[in-house]
Amino acid sequence: MSTSTLSRWRNRAGVIAAGAAVALMPTAAHAATIVPIKYDAVGTSHIAKTNSDVKLGPTTLTTNLDVDTGDFTGSLPLPGTSTKFKIIGFVPVEAKVDFIEAAPLTGHINLAEDRAEVTSTAKYYVKLSDIKVAGLPTFPGDKCKTKQPVSIPVGTRPNEGFDLVNGGRLVGTYTIGDFENCGINTGLINLLVPGGGNTVDITVSNGVFQ
Repeated sequence: MSTSTLSRWRNRAGVIAAGAAVALMPTAAHAATIVPIKYDAVGTSHIAKTNSDVKLGPTTLTTNLDVDTGDFTGSLPLPGTSTKFKIIGFVPVEAKVDFIEAAPLTGHINLAEDRAEVTSTAKYYVKLSDIKVAGLPTFPGDKCKTKQPVSIPVGTRPNEGFDLVNGGRLVGTYTIGDFENCGINTGLINLLVPGGGNTVDITVSNGVFQ
């Protein structure tokens, strides 16, 4: 059996499983078509201006899928992480990074296609703390975060699909806006971090129908 055929059957199996889950629900209004699915998720984000990577997860992606439309909402809480980079080529900087969910995750999956494509957007405030420059603390306070939520769109890569049970790989590019309430660090942070061209790469796996 070819890889494309196998993927097609796996996706259809996922749709059948979702349909079976719906059939077992009490007969009700349209809400009965909502099927909760949980996935394992782990990935990285590359910050363009600092040329540094930030680990994302491991965590749990929780989704509520409308099997009639393919639309879903969900949540992807990200555990605290850290980043390290150098300024002017040799001065080391390190900081703790938190992604604070600002809105429910939203998206769509085209269940009617053999190769199911996914588009999704999550929004987070990016918070920095415990910032050290050349090993020295800079005391940014506990409210140092982006002024506005950072919108992070992700989707399946070209010619790759998403399997409702086995998951898949989701990638995207996003922009980080200005920070505020970082004390004397605010100007430096806004010089070093905000900007476009940041990338995210997340692998989603082990789907479980709830």
